[in-house]
Amino acid sequence: MLFLDYTPIAYPFTIVLEVESENSNTAFLPSWRSIDDYLVSTEETSVTITYPPELQLKTREFNFSNRYPIDKKETPGFISYSAKNIAARKYEDLAPSFDTIFPRVMFGLETFNLEGVQGNARSWKEMGKWFYDEILTGTTALPDETKLKIKNLVGNEKDPLKIAEIVYKYVQEKTRYVSIQEGIGGWKPMPAKEVDKLGYGDCKALTNYTRSLLNEVGVTSYYARLYGQSRKKEIYPDIVSFQSNHVILAIPNKSDYVWLECTSQILPFGFQGDFTDDRNAYVIKPDGGEIVRTKRFTEKDNLQLIKGSYKITEEGNFIGSVKIISKGLVYDYQFGKERMGREDQIKKYKDEFDNINNLTIRKINFNNNKKDVEFTADLEFEAEGYAQNSGGKLLFALNAFDQNSNVPKNTEAVSFHSK
Repeated sequence: MLFLDYTPIAYPFTIVLEVESENSNTAFLPSWRSIDDYLVSTEETSVTITYPPELQLKTREFNFSNRYPIDKKETPGFISYSAKNIAARKYEDLAPSFDTIFPRVMFGLETFNLEGVQGNARSWKEMGKWFYDEILTGTTALPDETKLKIKNLVGNEKDPLKIAEIVYKYVQEKTRYVSIQEGIGGWKPMPAKEVDKLGYGDCKALTNYTRSLLNEVGVTSYYARLYGQSRKKEIYPDIVSFQSNHVILAIPNKSDYVWLECTSQILPFGFQGDFTDDRNAYVIKPDGGEIVRTKRFTEKDNLQLIKGSYKITEEGNFIGSVKIISKGLVYDYQFGKERMGREDQIKKYKDEFDNINNLTIRKINFNNNKKDVEFTADLEFEAEGYAQNSGGKLLFALNAFDQNSNVPKNTEAVSFHSK
């Protein structure tokens, strides 16, 4: 990393950075954006690609409009985009993803090279077949003792999902996540026997290891690539190209899939949090690939039920208890408290109930029901001076447990819309 410790003495200021790199891989062509981020203006930006026409360059343009003029030039074997003088934009509360607002262009080649391996991206099915044959083949072998161990763990169980749950628990207890960027440009997973020996791996390796174990006990599962991040990012089906940054496992279940996050030692079986929910995944099968939507959590799935009671003493002090039940994506935000130290738990709840001054938490009990994916917290606390004495009357907010005073900042015009 090259780091510049710069203290500006006048605004605005311009930083010019020139980078030149050389790479034999053509599987990943970087996207071009006319504006990089909020609060960053663009004086001038351009991209130019020259290529042999037989490689079949593909483009996907997003959010082009008169508001952000883009100059495009294209001839056989040549394409360029450029933009100038785009003023910075401020982020607005509840705005949709940056990628859905500002102009950008994605690129891809139908015929590409990845670390010396030739491939094609004419269709998702064809690229999936290539990926399975060239990237995944030869990575699933397991030691004989591990094969015997996993078969003994499964025993006489016949239900594929129950078998998968046994295997998933075994992987969670045996392995841990370590990021490893090796193997055909960081896309080929570490062999399953190496993960078995070392007890660690990245998302590729741990997913492939789980797939290998399931295959050994007769359960079909598929390696699936997608974008893993809480602020949702999509794979776009209308441009066949290398898209994604994460790998999970897909287990067929009737007409749907059960999805496993194999990097986690604590997530319940089959539960997806907001890191991989409701987005396109590229499921890679022996006969080819296909785009499949991951689980979407509905309003009924996402629930936090708060049941509280309290009393106010004559002095205005507060004595109360509360039960908080969290389901769906709310479970994902809450169940990590179970693994915190007691001091951190107390600090977390004091932050959540910061409307209650002088709060003292007397009791914290958790129940993490992984089978039903439900997290329950039972709390008891007290506080001095919750109610204020005014002319012999006690004044206090009735809702002590679920106050929200956050109001989005007012803007002169509403420019973002979401459905």
